Amino acid sequence: MAHAARILLYFFFAGIGLTLIASGLMWWFEATRRLTRALTSSLGKAADAIVYDIGGKKAAGLDFTAGDLAIMWNTGGQGLVFAFDEIDGAELIVDERVVARAQKGEARRVLNETHTQASRVTLRLMFEDVQTPEFEVALFGDVSHNPVHPKTAADAVRLGRKWLSHIDAVIKRMPASQAETPAYPPNTEKNGSEQNNAAKAGSAADGPTPAKVSARAAPPPPAPRDRPPWEDDDALAGDNDLR
Repeated sequence: MAHAARILLYFFFAGIGLTLIASGLMWWFEATRRLTRALTSSLGKAADAIVYDIGGKKAAGLDFTAGDLAIMWNTGGQGLVFAFDEIDGAELIVDERVVARAQKGEARRVLNETHTQASRVTLRLMFEDVQTPEFEVALFGDVSHNPVHPKTAADAVRLGRKWLSHIDAVIKRMPASQAETPAYPPNTEKNGSEQNNAAKAGSAADGPTPAKVSARAAPPPPAPRDRPPWEDDDALAGDNDLR
């Protein structure tokens, strides 16, 4: 009898241990915690602002210190990190209609209603990226009942408006003249060669360049003689005859 009780106690404690292990694993691999860990790993620190879409296994986080925005999907299995200057804007969509927007080069479209009776609220983030130009996060509607989600449509709209304010502040902080300044300095060597070629073409059109004249002085002219040389020859012949 004592042996049977001991075996029952072993099974009891083993069941408690397995339950605790299973509960710990479920807690560790819960979708919200996995997404949070992925955001922290991508940003290098805990995000300053996070928005979740547990139903879509997605999340987005902002790091105001380093100036980065991280997006995660597939429950943190995949993601991207964008610098603030790569953010193009954001839109708040209520029942498939854009009700507020903050985008580069445009005035902010302010939210005028609370939309308490909305059936679906979505936040769309836009980036200057060819492969991932948009990223949507469902705030209300077909989402799970996780506590991280807003409880009502009005709460979801307020959360979306807060994120629009974040994105609008990020866009305004970026210098507007960044796109107007040239990415590289002018090529002075190329401009110099073009000017030389233009000078050569202009001189060819004006006419041939005169040859250089030597600066050496010309030889002096021969000294003038008193009489022609043939008269000297005749005088010499006369002297010979006299002798």
